[in-house]
Amino acid sequence: MQVDLSCLDWEARLRAGTSLVPTLPLHTKPAEQAVAVFDKLRLADVPGTPAMAEAGGEWFRDIIRALFGSLDPVTRARFLREVLLLVPKKNSKTTNGALLMLTALLVNLRPKAKFILTGPTQDIAELAFEQIKGAIALDDVLRGLLHVRDHKKTITHRRSGAELEIMTFDPNVLTGQKPAGILIDELHVSAKMSKAASALRQLRGGMLATPEAFMVFITTQSEEPPAGVFRAELLKARAIRDGRQPGVMLPVLYEFPEAMVRSDEWRNPARWAMVTPNAGRSITVDRLREEFAIVNASGGDDLRAWASQHLNIEIGLALRSDGWSGAEYWEANGDPDLTLEALIDRSEVITVGIDGGGNDDLLGIAFLGREKGTRRWLLWIRAFAHPIVLQRRKAEAPRLLDFEDSGDLVLVERVGDDACCVADLVLQVYEAGLLGGVGLDPHGIGHIVDELAERGISGPKLVQGITQGWQLNGAIKTLERMLAGGTLVHAAQPLMAWCVSNAIVVPRGNAISITKAVSGSAKIDALMAALDAVALMSLHPVAQGSSVYDTRGISII
Repeated sequence: MQVDLSCLDWEARLRAGTSLVPTLPLHTKPAEQAVAVFDKLRLADVPGTPAMAEAGGEWFRDIIRALFGSLDPVTRARFLREVLLLVPKKNSKTTNGALLMLTALLVNLRPKAKFILTGPTQDIAELAFEQIKGAIALDDVLRGLLHVRDHKKTITHRRSGAELEIMTFDPNVLTGQKPAGILIDELHVSAKMSKAASALRQLRGGMLATPEAFMVFITTQSEEPPAGVFRAELLKARAIRDGRQPGVMLPVLYEFPEAMVRSDEWRNPARWAMVTPNAGRSITVDRLREEFAIVNASGGDDLRAWASQHLNIEIGLALRSDGWSGAEYWEANGDPDLTLEALIDRSEVITVGIDGGGNDDLLGIAFLGREKGTRRWLLWIRAFAHPIVLQRRKAEAPRLLDFEDSGDLVLVERVGDDACCVADLVLQVYEAGLLGGVGLDPHGIGHIVDELAERGISGPKLVQGITQGWQLNGAIKTLERMLAGGTLVHAAQPLMAWCVSNAIVVPRGNAISITKAVSGSAKIDALMAALDAVALMSLHPVAQGSSVYDTRGISII
């Protein structure tokens, strides 16, 4: 049964402090049974060991009702098979998740059913296990009904044989499981593992054999721009919430509307209750005010990290205290409609920058056009890589695959194909008669120069080596000023935003430099290519290229 899980009035609900779970055709008996079980569970680490009926929030009971009330008592199938709860820290995220899974074990009717709760770290998994073990120890009935094995972090139902296992997120272990229910805590952290996407596919496949199977994600925002499966699941949840696509995932997203983020209204403590559903229980707005005052005074990384974790503010550019100052203006100058074709059409001259490394690195190319009439600068980039980079840079593999999906990154089959692709792109500008020059890092670029020469693009007027290091100080400062003044427009490409956020500035006397050696494993290839293009554009080049008259033996001067 397909049920509409959208919540089109979510902004109004946030402002009013009401439930983000829409009205659904729930089966009342299993819904209220699950809530009744959940309410009886007690908190062992809170003074007075209160039951969840007292300590829990109605906002989370609505999630319990929806998840278990979506189960058809006759067919044993759920119309709501997944939940994504995006909620800031200190809102009893791990505790609520742990007791949800204990509730699932207790109301389950399937013999030998397997339930799994995973956390991204041993500490989070231990905390979840201790919450469950503590709730069992405080209830005489549960102590007799459930067998707790500390060394294996498992709880077994003595009558049904069903088992709940608490573990750290390990794609190798999760692959091949056929769970009746699984909860993944802090998805944004687990998503950084190289095989996370494969593990989720395997888990979803394993759920097919069990009609009542469910998967719950409970997570805060990431301290970095969302990437990998976290980004994919979050975008899907938002699309379902906004009615842009159907689905079987219930989206419960405690995040500010985009307009409030862009206007900085999120900084007003009077608005924080909107995304703090457990306020007055595990956290208070007054406590958040105190913490905010401290991090706001220091600013920079501390403030951004705090806002992402405690108010679910999504990080656009992971700006850093030692980062390039041009990054502060980057997002404001983006135009997602700017394509290479549009750049060629709008420009009177175009310079090209190229930067690349070894076989396990990215090859970046940047096109910088001077716009007709306005003389604004227009920037578009692309990067190429061999799939071996996904193996050697496993920590960045999910993000790189995101860039491939967006079209910013192209994975080539053979080493050397990237140089051919780069040369073909430059040829488009050359044949349009707009090429003002190609600037390259002089080291290791012989194969690119050869490919350009085969296409008739050669000679010192067209192809130039750009000295790197402190000698790029002028290009760095020029690009900063263009961004700050709004006279440079870029294509709002995620890969380029990532490179900009990775850039680390190093003082060199009166100059500054941005180099790969200082930025470490974080990729900045596309930014370095852009700086090469800026260095050439700063020389006020004149457009050159092939002419139809050249092929006819006629040259007009």
